[in-house]
Amino acid sequence: MRSTTTTTSARRTRRAADRRSRRRPALVVAGLSFSVLAAVGITATAPTAAASSTTAFGPVTLASYTTVSTSPLAARSATEATVSETADAEATDAAGEALAAADTIEADIQAAALDIGEADPTVDTAELEAALARLQSADILPAAFLPDLADDVADAVAGVDQRVTQLRGSLDGALAKKAEEEAAEKARLEAEAAAAAAAAAEAAAQTRATSSGTGGGGGGGFVPTGGSTGGDNSPGGAQATARAMLGNYGWGDDQFSCLVSLWNKESGWNYQAYNRSSGAFGIPQALPGNKMASAGADWQTNAATQISWGLGYISGRYGTPCGAWNHSQSVGWY
Repeated sequence: MRSTTTTTSARRTRRAADRRSRRRPALVVAGLSFSVLAAVGITATAPTAAASSTTAFGPVTLASYTTVSTSPLAARSATEATVSETADAEATDAAGEALAAADTIEADIQAAALDIGEADPTVDTAELEAALARLQSADILPAAFLPDLADDVADAVAGVDQRVTQLRGSLDGALAKKAEEEAAEKARLEAEAAAAAAAAAEAAAQTRATSSGTGGGGGGGFVPTGGSTGGDNSPGGAQATARAMLGNYGWGDDQFSCLVSLWNKESGWNYQAYNRSSGAFGIPQALPGNKMASAGADWQTNAATQISWGLGYISGRYGTPCGAWNHSQSVGWY
């Protein structure tokens, strides 16, 4: 589990304070030692200015003293320590941000649940974590070693950032592709709905025209195509007709039970069944209903014509009535 930014910042502040407290005595001692050595050297080599005067007791020599300035080496050491600690803090911050970015992109990819074209859509942060650990454990080393360790962290951060950018681009591309596919599917469904509505309106108009032409009477006087119900368009008569037609397709009684279940669900074997929402019509619920005209002009009034068309549709698309029934049970339609 990687440290959060708050934890990293607190640890960095505490580590920097500890490092300064350990280095300060060493820097002071070093500065004092160098000052003493410098004073000795200056006293040994520098000429001494003296003022002589004569008194009753004889000549008196007054010695002059030279004040030793602060050591430049000590000041430089303190400056280098501050610069090193700043580089340490900056490297630690950059590492924390890179690790957080790696976690974020991996979580986003998992949430999207899309194929982004990457065999392993993860970020390898092992090198960065190892470099960061070395930097964070370097408190006991002199400040001069810290820049090299901070550079190692910076190099590892660059590698992690590059991988995060690559994965982000792949994820954005996959999301854009998904949006395009969803838009295309929505347009297709809308077009199908519009076509179904138009077909329903056409079927309704044809029904009204047929009823008007016959004066609202029965549909007698026609010669049914593809079979006959013997004038019995009731559900029972329609089922008897369908059972007699099964042999034309090489189907046995085992297929008849599937056919009964299928068209019970679709229309209840009612040759006048009409679905107002989709426009499907008749016993097999042809969509649109006028498709059944290929089996006979009397497709609106003859159950046998509808059955003949429906069995042909089942044979061509699903092979058998049981195949059509299985599909209907699986997805809700056939």
